[in-house]
Amino acid sequence: MTQQKIAIYGLTGQGCRLAHKLARELGGAVHCVRRHVVSDAEPFDSLPELVERTFHEFDAHIFVAAAGIVVRCIAPLIQSKSSDPAVVCMDTDGAFVVSLLSGHLGGANELAVQCANVTGGQPVITTATDSAGVVSLDMLAKEKNLTIGNIDRVKVVNGALLDKRTVQLFDPFDRLGVDGEPFVMVREKKEWKRGEPGVWVSEYEDCPDSGALRLYPRSLMLGIGCRRGVPEEEISAHISNVFSAEGLSLHSIGGVASVDAKQDEPGLLETAADLGIELVFYAKARLEEVEAPNPSDMVKERMGIPSVSEAAALLLSEGGQLVVEKTKTKSVTLAVARRI
Repeated sequence: MTQQKIAIYGLTGQGCRLAHKLARELGGAVHCVRRHVVSDAEPFDSLPELVERTFHEFDAHIFVAAAGIVVRCIAPLIQSKSSDPAVVCMDTDGAFVVSLLSGHLGGANELAVQCANVTGGQPVITTATDSAGVVSLDMLAKEKNLTIGNIDRVKVVNGALLDKRTVQLFDPFDRLGVDGEPFVMVREKKEWKRGEPGVWVSEYEDCPDSGALRLYPRSLMLGIGCRRGVPEEEISAHISNVFSAEGLSLHSIGGVASVDAKQDEPGLLETAADLGIELVFYAKARLEEVEAPNPSDMVKERMGIPSVSEAAALLLSEGGQLVVEKTKTKSVTLAVARRI
């Protein structure tokens, strides 16, 4: 489980002591009702008012409180299965630790297990797939670093798995990493059966069935070169135009790279930030080692190396292949490589 930003709440003296114990073991910011505050916990007078402020500031919330109290606090704040934080609650002894909200994508199920390991209690997991010992597609997608394109279809596929029905799967690069029953592998697009439960894993916007669960691997690595001072809007527009022309999905962007001479370029930094992806910079010596298919004399003259975009994309793909060779506007060059 990746490191989460956790808020922990105690409503009684015993609850606050348990909150501090959980914070010591798991990390997290402790919030205790004012009359029981000790150490460096943040005091509060009204739990609903506090949670209204903190709910979307943290990745996960642990309440040492009754489930009913927690439900009344979080109910007005719940937005979407894809974005809500994890919520776990437990009694003041930590005997029963309940995964209350966002069990799969938010990680509440796993967090409940971690809390129970600290308290010596019993994790209470009520998501249907976990209770039945069936693979959950939303959890599997999270583990495999796949973006869910239509979250509403997860319940359809998970329901089919729970009912022990077969689920068709189009996954040409085996990104999901599953094989055999209950999945039926679809090798060719023409074999796909519309209306049947299915999962479509692709970097392209090529799914033929609106009813399929669409998963996008974050496998496309962008190599970008640009002139000094080019605005973020121009870089982003070129990315969008190229992806649209090639039928690629922006959901599949997994990384962005350029030459280290551009590490202070505002437009490039803003583009990566907007994509929510860390920007990787390579030294010229490393880029020069890459055999790019479209070297440029102009780039060689200006930067001292024959390629920036293609070389950077290939390096970031870690041995992958170019999906889109260098494309350019007046101020931006872009190449896209697939990481296998």
